[in-house]
Amino acid sequence: MKHLTIVVPDGEGNNLSSIVGAYKIFSRANSYRKESGKRELFTIELAGISEQVEYYDGLFSVKPHRNISEINKTDLVIIPSLNHNYEQAVKENQLLIDWIEKQYKHGAEIASICTGAFMLAAAGLVDGKSCSTHWAVAESFRSMFPKVNLQTDKLITDENGIYTNGGAYSFLNLIIYLVEKYYDRQTAIFCSKVFQIEMDRQSQSTFIIFKGQKLHGDEMVKDAQAYIESKLHEKISVEDLSAKFSVGRRNFDRRFIKATGNTPGEYSQRVKIESAKKAFETSRKTVNEVMYEVGYSDVKAFREVFRKITGMSPLDYRSKYNKEAMAG
Repeated sequence: MKHLTIVVPDGEGNNLSSIVGAYKIFSRANSYRKESGKRELFTIELAGISEQVEYYDGLFSVKPHRNISEINKTDLVIIPSLNHNYEQAVKENQLLIDWIEKQYKHGAEIASICTGAFMLAAAGLVDGKSCSTHWAVAESFRSMFPKVNLQTDKLITDENGIYTNGGAYSFLNLIIYLVEKYYDRQTAIFCSKVFQIEMDRQSQSTFIIFKGQKLHGDEMVKDAQAYIESKLHEKISVEDLSAKFSVGRRNFDRRFIKATGNTPGEYSQRVKIESAKKAFETSRKTVNEVMYEVGYSDVKAFREVFRKITGMSPLDYRSKYNKEAMAG
């Protein structure tokens, strides 16, 4: 059985709903799995550095199941949302931050909710990687962690076993996303119905990581994004794109990067690889079949781009997320 740790940071004013929500949804996913005759997937525990943490001026309190020092190994760590004094929160929770860093290095995956990204970044785990947090704290975050590729337009990021989400109650979408990743699509749909969380198919499929990048005001870039997404199976050059939208190459690049945070080439790669990931998760297609579907003809090039974005080879990814395909 896998182990899920929902951490309970020290500090006044931290967010209780993201702790309770994560605990309830994963517990229900476990129950649903048990009802269908399978073994529960996770042992779920709350863990912290204090025996009790107060919330909302003592109106509520949380008593973690265990101290983090008692947990040598876990499989998934969820960091809840913090209060608004981030520097103080990071300082007060250094033991917890060190523990999170250690768990990731020993193979655990880490998910941060909203401003929990401040603890994730303090652990050094998203330097040079994509990370999302609440848009309202972007300036503070960038100031504290300039090495992180902050993507505040993204609802969810998923990179190298680290998941982050934008903020507030959108954390429910992240939890459903994780349920689909760890359990299966059916369990995620069930949980979305029980907890009445809107389950937009696009937000859980190939383009979820890109959906938020359309919150900019450049209509030409939006049209270019839609065109890239509609031509998954084709190779599209930046020259062709800029010509199609009657914009000079350099100006096209500049506007695209300003609007999305990616070059057109990077954006195209991410769309293609996200589509490939979904195919590996949900079908029995071979690496070659998926590769051709997303517009690659060179296996070596496809493997390199896939590994660059996911941290895994296509075969390893399929093995991890689609046991049926491997059994076949």
